[in-house]
Amino acid sequence: MSSQDVDAPVAVATGLVVLDGCSTGVADVVRLADGTARPVAGTEAMKRVEESWDAARRIAATGRVYGRSTGVGANRNEDVPTEAAAEHGLRLLRSHAGAIGEELPARQVRAMLAVRANQLLAGGAGLRPTVVTALCEALEAGAYPVVNEFGSVGTGDIAALAQLGLALAGEHPWRGADASTGVRAVVGAGASGSVGGGVLGGAIAGAATGAVAGSPESVGAPEPQPLDNNDALALISSNALTLGQAALALHELRGLIGATQVVAALSLVAVDGSYEAYAAPVHAARPHRGSSEVARRMRQLIGAADHPTPPLGRIQDPYGFRCLPQIHGPAHDAADALEEVLAVEINAAAENPLICAEDMAAYHHGGFYQAQLALALDHFRLSLTQVARLSTSRLSTLNEPSYTRLRPFLADHEPASSGVMILEYAAGAALGDLRAFSAPASLGHAVLSRGVEEQASFASLAARQTLRACDAYRLVVGCELVAAVRALRQRELRPDPELPVARALELAESVLDADPTDRPLTDDVTAAAALLDRFTDIWRGSTA
Repeated sequence: MSSQDVDAPVAVATGLVVLDGCSTGVADVVRLADGTARPVAGTEAMKRVEESWDAARRIAATGRVYGRSTGVGANRNEDVPTEAAAEHGLRLLRSHAGAIGEELPARQVRAMLAVRANQLLAGGAGLRPTVVTALCEALEAGAYPVVNEFGSVGTGDIAALAQLGLALAGEHPWRGADASTGVRAVVGAGASGSVGGGVLGGAIAGAATGAVAGSPESVGAPEPQPLDNNDALALISSNALTLGQAALALHELRGLIGATQVVAALSLVAVDGSYEAYAAPVHAARPHRGSSEVARRMRQLIGAADHPTPPLGRIQDPYGFRCLPQIHGPAHDAADALEEVLAVEINAAAENPLICAEDMAAYHHGGFYQAQLALALDHFRLSLTQVARLSTSRLSTLNEPSYTRLRPFLADHEPASSGVMILEYAAGAALGDLRAFSAPASLGHAVLSRGVEEQASFASLAARQTLRACDAYRLVVGCELVAAVRALRQRELRPDPELPVARALELAESVLDADPTDRPLTDDVTAAAALLDRFTDIWRGSTA
């Protein structure tokens, strides 16, 4: 549903993101992935990269260093002869660039480039400084390498990053936007000009058989880098793709959870729900941070007092309204926890081995293992599914005459009309996908490389599942929004025009069809799902 993952030419960059290896955040990664900002490497950070690069070469020249003077994985005890060292790096990249599956969209690959550039600026990789410059140039130009979906089990995105490494070396294709035509272009690699991965647009379909559309200049690919044994493992020892995907998913879904609260506020108004569930004393007595903040936001959205009086009639509402703070709150807490993990990892020097210029040492370690990220992503998806499930509960309430005082399913007055009944089924089906995506990826297990690597976090799977949850989640909440607006229209209810919930209703009514007759509702839900991003802005504005 979201257009954010569409593989399209990158927008002209505006603004700057200073990559410093210390303070780059999720929002910065998203801006670079979207092409709404251009990267600049911090001066001090580049000094760290240069010092690390110099130290790494000196250390490797005087002792055994994993991946530089030895093989990797089960080959870690095999020395690389001095005369073979120059080719060792390229052989390592070629052998590891075996990612499979669908070609990833531009936005996800650009997020990977942004994360990897920033991590290198933390100064622990011992990689040549020109690689950082090349990554920044690619981001600014809108170029990105072909990267396929599968190849990581959460102990390093080595296959995807090896594809990046070969692209930097000039042996793997780049994608980009032709500045003169706006047509997506591809640059082939190697003497044969062959092109790898993915399905090309019709305008450049010939490239799949070796023809080259565009040129390095039009695509914006950086100049080829002379990668060797001191560069290959240093580049691919990272989870940059997983981190980039997780950042994109968190950014979108955090906003959608907020938008869902605005939709819930419309539903509450539509059924004359009680405000007591959001009363300040209720949450002061049980002071979970997320739940208290959700209740406060709800009071702002609907204009409720901190100490609301009981409504006439019903004693209390169904869980879809009454337990909203207790279910939305943990989702916000989970989002905060995930962002804290990402803030560490995006700025981490987690390469193995870690090059410490100060000690003139190469420390071999397991800092690449992504248990924290996998668990945080799993937790976040589980909390997200709870929020979506609550939306389906409110949808059922909106279809019930005892709460709306309207006809069943918000139908018109024709005999036996079904109204929005089908939306319960559609939302339930989309919720089924969300439940499947919520299966904990961290339960996975793998024993690889002749038993040397006998554990895996599967953070990569967790990130993919979180991204895939975005569209299904939008559709579930879109179904509720269609029903809520129909109920408000039929009851001719209008909130105080000064309230955020009134602005939300006005926006929704400007987009959603007012025809109450039995008709297909596919387009209505599609429009409602797309509207949620604008509801996010309303939610973010409810901070007074």
